[in-house]
Amino acid sequence: MQLLDGKLTSNTLKDEIATEVSELVVKGGKKPHLAAILVGSNGASETYVGAKVKACEKVGFDSTLVRLNEDVSEEDLLNEIRKINDNPAIDGLIVQLPLPKHISEIKVTETIVPEKDVDGFHPVSLGRMTLNLPTFLPATPAGIVELLDRYDIETSGKHCVVIGRSHIVGSPMSILMARNAKVGNCTVTLTHSRTTNLEEISRSADILIVALGKPEFVKADMVKQGAVVVDVGITRVKSDKTKSGWKLKGDVAFDEVAPKCSFITPVPGGVGPMTIASLLKNTLISARGK
Repeated sequence: MQLLDGKLTSNTLKDEIATEVSELVVKGGKKPHLAAILVGSNGASETYVGAKVKACEKVGFDSTLVRLNEDVSEEDLLNEIRKINDNPAIDGLIVQLPLPKHISEIKVTETIVPEKDVDGFHPVSLGRMTLNLPTFLPATPAGIVELLDRYDIETSGKHCVVIGRSHIVGSPMSILMARNAKVGNCTVTLTHSRTTNLEEISRSADILIVALGKPEFVKADMVKQGAVVVDVGITRVKSDKTKSGWKLKGDVAFDEVAPKCSFITPVPGGVGPMTIASLLKNTLISARGK
């Protein structure tokens, strides 16, 4: 069993991005600039946005963080997005999810112009991805593809099972793994809460990608010997074994599943760091295109 080390790989990718930014600036280009909008004070969202701002600093990007109150109106949020859309100094924009219930995530996503949609959630971005045209790929699926590529995981002709069909991870992941590309050419089965015989399908996977948000859902008897397992889930659960009283767990029961795997991502330190690196990569692509 070998770990797919997302922390190590993302640091390598960030070093490469930082070098490219330095070369860009030396040639008279502008620093890439990423803007983030944070609504409310959700603890997990604060952590994620803080990590993204720190990552920008590390690679030499400029960054802007716009904080809005939990009770901000939908129209006021959309107006903040429009201001950033119209600001030529900003190359990429993310709105941290989840949003308060009174705000439509679809409206927010559609208001961000595709040219600055570095999260890759806009319908135009997803449509171009489906047609295998140049576009910003959704950050988490793109990070997984990058991780598999860096570890030279053979995907062509393999059976890839994706558990979870969200538009953020599961659905785009299934499309990327099926496309005609170096990391791709899989036969893909996309499973979800209504799938019958899920355990049987999961056991048939050469590559198993789990994005459910249910801690330790995948047990050893759901995994084929020698499979590659990518665990996208990360949930904070109570623990009497840590000082904080909490522990982060993935969707895969790591201790029992890992011995059966050829490769597996840890939680934390697997997919999460790759998501941030992909976001930076998309922002650099946006800046280069100007």
